[in-house]
Amino acid sequence: MNINWYPGHMKKTRELLKDQLKLIDVAFELLDARLPFSSKNPDIDNILGGKPKVIILNKVDLADEQMTAKWISYYREKNITAIPVNTISGAGLRQVIAEGEKAIKDKMDALIKKGRLPRASRIMMVGIPNVGKSSIINKLAGKKSAQTGDRPGVTKGKQWIRLRGNMELLDTPGILWPKFEDQEVALKLAFTGAIRDEIMDVETLALKLIEHLMKQHIVNLNERYNLSGEAETAIEIMDEMAKKRGCIIKGGEIDYTRIANIVLDEFRSGKIGRITLESPLDLIDELEQQE
Repeated sequence: MNINWYPGHMKKTRELLKDQLKLIDVAFELLDARLPFSSKNPDIDNILGGKPKVIILNKVDLADEQMTAKWISYYREKNITAIPVNTISGAGLRQVIAEGEKAIKDKMDALIKKGRLPRASRIMMVGIPNVGKSSIINKLAGKKSAQTGDRPGVTKGKQWIRLRGNMELLDTPGILWPKFEDQEVALKLAFTGAIRDEIMDVETLALKLIEHLMKQHIVNLNERYNLSGEAETAIEIMDEMAKKRGCIIKGGEIDYTRIANIVLDEFRSGKIGRITLESPLDLIDELEQQE
């Protein structure tokens, strides 16, 4: 299962980021709290250079609380500010604004000292597709300013948006990277919907997700789908799920497409539980292997 997706508009977005960077004071980088490592575009740091940055761990309401705390601690040890955000309740958004202002305070003070008139702080929001940028922007702006959707790639072009307080934000489309060197990263992104389902076999994707959840979250699967606990393989679990949910077609055969979509939808909506797919230890191990 080889996953590779880099639409033309993402190449244009990369060029747009570089072109508009001179206008920006601070960047807000959005990561999915369920997979902070895999949802980070490795190109972003190179594009931003030395610009101040605040990391937002979005969709924290879908992630494991203890694991989120470990990720925040991991970033803190690296002198990086990471803020957990729940766009449904708005929790964490005040802190995001406060950290953004804090990150550029010295620059603004220096401009005023030179006799320049105070101006709005300029922010760039960056992140991969379907990580929730539009929802956060609408919350920060206090109105529906950006398009939202449950499909990756809804935001099509740049737009400046006035936020609460004296801040302006440049929204940009989500951007993935040209090639996934690590197919495990690609799989995790596909699990959360950051990559379009249309480019892959959803039955295989759901089976891979079940295999992943079997390792540490088998209790979640058993409880959500009322499983017997006797199945030993992912396909056996998938078959039992299908029977429990009535995903049967003529002749008593399993409707794998239907049960696959159910599993993916319920994982993405948090119905299987608050699950984080990777820990800081996974990232440390990955870096050590690269060395």
